[in-house]
Amino acid sequence: MAVIEITEQNFEQEVLKSDIPVLVDFWAVWCGPCRMQGPIVDELAEEVNSVKVGKLDVDANGRLAQQYGVMNIPTLLVFKNGKVAGSAVGLQSKEGLKELLGL
Repeated sequence: MAVIEITEQNFEQEVLKSDIPVLVDFWAVWCGPCRMQGPIVDELAEEVNSVKVGKLDVDANGRLAQQYGVMNIPTLLVFKNGKVAGSAVGLQSKEGLKELLGL
């Protein structure tokens, strides 16, 4: 499954109303660790079909970052049934992300 771009406009539909778990990568263009995390998230999205994977640019969608208490990036949140079910802050390995998702 391809990575989707999560924005304030599609967050409710793509994340909160999703019938499968969603991994959201909170990132920014200027963030070095975020740029290293990106390809790992992309690879995971291609390998796993049971989870939706999205990226949310905190500069363009600051209200959502603030709402979910994102203070450092990259922050990865797992949403299940519209609620945060897991989180990780900082650069994560693909294995670490799979563990976070319970895969």
